[in-house]
Amino acid sequence: MKLENKEFGFDSFAAEMAKLKNEKHFDYLVTVVGEDFGAEEGLGCIYILENTDTHERCSVRQLAKKVGEESVVPSVCRLWADADLLEREVYDFYGIKFLGHPDMRRLYLRNDFKGYPLRKDYDMDPAKNMYTTEDDVELDTTTEWNLDKNGELVGTPHPLFTDDNFVVNIGPQHPSTHGVLRLQTVLDGETVVKIYPHLGYIHRGIEKLCEQFTYPQTLALTDRMNYLSAMMNRHALVGVIEEGMGIELSDRIKYVRTIMDELQRIDNHLLYTACCAQDLGALTAFLYGMRDREHVLNVMEETTGGRLIQNYYRIGGLQADIDPHFVSNVKELCRYLRPMVQEYLDVFGDNVITHQRFRNIGFMSEQDCISYGVTGPAGRASGWKNDVRKNHPYAMYDKVDFEQVTLSHGDSMDRYYCHIQEIYQSLNIIEQLVDNIPEGDFYIKQKPIIKVPEGQWYFSVEGASGEFGAYLDSRGDKTAYRLKFRPMGLSLVGAMDKMLCGEKIADLVTTGAALDFVIPDIDR
Repeated sequence: MKLENKEFGFDSFAAEMAKLKNEKHFDYLVTVVGEDFGAEEGLGCIYILENTDTHERCSVRQLAKKVGEESVVPSVCRLWADADLLEREVYDFYGIKFLGHPDMRRLYLRNDFKGYPLRKDYDMDPAKNMYTTEDDVELDTTTEWNLDKNGELVGTPHPLFTDDNFVVNIGPQHPSTHGVLRLQTVLDGETVVKIYPHLGYIHRGIEKLCEQFTYPQTLALTDRMNYLSAMMNRHALVGVIEEGMGIELSDRIKYVRTIMDELQRIDNHLLYTACCAQDLGALTAFLYGMRDREHVLNVMEETTGGRLIQNYYRIGGLQADIDPHFVSNVKELCRYLRPMVQEYLDVFGDNVITHQRFRNIGFMSEQDCISYGVTGPAGRASGWKNDVRKNHPYAMYDKVDFEQVTLSHGDSMDRYYCHIQEIYQSLNIIEQLVDNIPEGDFYIKQKPIIKVPEGQWYFSVEGASGEFGAYLDSRGDKTAYRLKFRPMGLSLVGAMDKMLCGEKIADLVTTGAALDFVIPDIDR
């Protein structure tokens, strides 16, 4: 969608945002984009909101106010819970302090990191801004910033722990946290009291790189964020660029992209079911999922040449046409997979131990899922109909018949079942399209130097774990002025404290497994 930003002014911003939430029912905060708008306007944020009843979306632009040397914006974390981590991310990379936010610490970078690297004037000289080899400074307190009656910025310290707290680090070792994620967990005996996520262990500055790369060069980075949603990630990026350029795609391109997206979704969900089993110690079920995932990758590899990193979508179409055997191989894969899915339930999903570990664990209500931005199967397990393919159709999704899988218990068990049922729906989508792929161009030729007209756009897709979006601010050049990705996993990790408060520490591992986050997607 092309953004037509509302602007309220600094003094009325908080009240107007509350009206959008409470009176106009924009109850889903999709993302917060920090941006350096240039020397004249300075720093600020773009807020993208959705009304979950009508699926209408709007965007709000708010410039930061200068208070001395600092830039400040009122926090909205008391209106939308997912703003907690989203605002901390903006603070980490731009240095904007959010007034009233109770925890203004860095989220991705070390506490001793100097400067804010996504600002346009950030000095990239490694001699001045190099990481040290010293241990990072561990903070026991955080700061809440506000303006006093004189308009001066004042900080109120808040302790993170009490003397009686027992703190355990879950991660950042890879097992059970599905990557280098550190969850600083406060315990009372075996009961979880609080979870503080620490991110950025595999942060590669992808959004900063995108400001220096040409548009075709940025495409290679999307596959490396969530390698289990590589197709969908790149679909979002080429989608926002194509929308900005006004490119009309052939039906053949749309058909193939839709089929590839669903093959990638099956790939992810098979690995998900396998890893859920492994995290609970069920190795046989893990091997079943990995066995069948190989068949999916074989079909994709014949056309794309890749297995983990696909590199298939281009601006204007596809890297190459489908393999001559693609249609027959996809149909054979569908016939093979349908009866196999039941095996995962027979061996693991309907096992009494699985039910005891998953049932009523990590509960989230529908309203909490909306507030925390828990999209994808994790949110649909609570009854929230958040599927981007239905609410904001793209490619061929408005032309195929499939069900949006929603369940009602909102626990880890239903999140697992939601993934299982979505495999069947993906097979349904593929089978409707694969016999009807039309003739036509697989690539709409573009100019050697691709430039996007001036403007701001946001394009989202239904990734394997939720909504994945790409925000583009173009100044008419061959590189993006600002390219921001909405990761699927950040809001999932941000909701773990809400899900697990009062649960046992053993439930943390199973809840994380059922959420289905991938760390490079969160870190970028």
